[in-house]
Amino acid sequence: MPAYVYKVTKRDPMTHWYDDYERSDHGTVESAYLAAVAAFGRETGIARLAIREPQVAGRINFGLDPPVEGDGLTGLFPPDLAGFHDGAQIDLAVGLELVRVMLRENGAWCRLELDDRFLVHVGYDQYMYVGSEVPCPVAVAEARKLGLFVEPIPESPWAYEFENTDERRPADGAFWTEVGAQAEAHGSLLLEATAVVNRPAFHRLTPGALATVRDQLAPRTMLAVWPDLSSDVGAVLGDLPGGLFTMVWQDQQGRINQQVCDGRLHDELRAMVSGARAATIIYSNGIAMLARAIVADPDGVVRARWAFRADG
Repeated sequence: MPAYVYKVTKRDPMTHWYDDYERSDHGTVESAYLAAVAAFGRETGIARLAIREPQVAGRINFGLDPPVEGDGLTGLFPPDLAGFHDGAQIDLAVGLELVRVMLRENGAWCRLELDDRFLVHVGYDQYMYVGSEVPCPVAVAEARKLGLFVEPIPESPWAYEFENTDERRPADGAFWTEVGAQAEAHGSLLLEATAVVNRPAFHRLTPGALATVRDQLAPRTMLAVWPDLSSDVGAVLGDLPGGLFTMVWQDQQGRINQQVCDGRLHDELRAMVSGARAATIIYSNGIAMLARAIVADPDGVVRARWAFRADG
């Protein structure tokens, strides 16, 4: 956490009672937020930021506006979101556009940080938190001149808090040897690779495909290995759980799809999966994950701060 952290908001803390919910004006106030971040960045002397814990909208949207197509990332990143992963370095200009996306609640969110030198966290209700390794009186004055209220605080309420810190296994040679042995024994496995929360990618791991899939994984990706899809799709659909679960299936074109579901949506799910080549259920009671790990940085160190799901 940088030594100096500021809460930046359009609301006067002396008169606002936190009894409403506001969105970005897509105009002068939003521009003031971005100009404030740029001012803090200049005074700190940074030109780049790192993306931390990126995510896109999932089943629930808490904003007043529905998420937009592409989660607001269209034009910033390619459709496969390459470059939008934990630890990815971006120019400050791209970081400002991500702040805009988060203020508008377009569907994407992340922490923007640079080691302990600088941070930008966007919270609910148009509250933004900026941290710097140095005091920034010029930036504070500029933000206030833009009509924003700036208050020094001890730390950002959106600072990451580690969970399950005892489970930090790297996806190293030993991990892939273990996975390869299981793939040889079973013929194929299912790999869940999550570089962006709510946007996992699934791969069927055969012994021959394992090296190719491994080389495609971005640093800091969360990996979960599951038993392979079942070709008996009827049996899978005939035994759907009542609680929350994830259905994964391979369609006739060979694409692997996934859908989070619960007992209220069984009929819709059966219609979606009808005709699939193979299917399975994960994240449900009685479904055992075979292994999990995190892709390390190129130097072999695990720096991702992901917390594994408690039910995984």
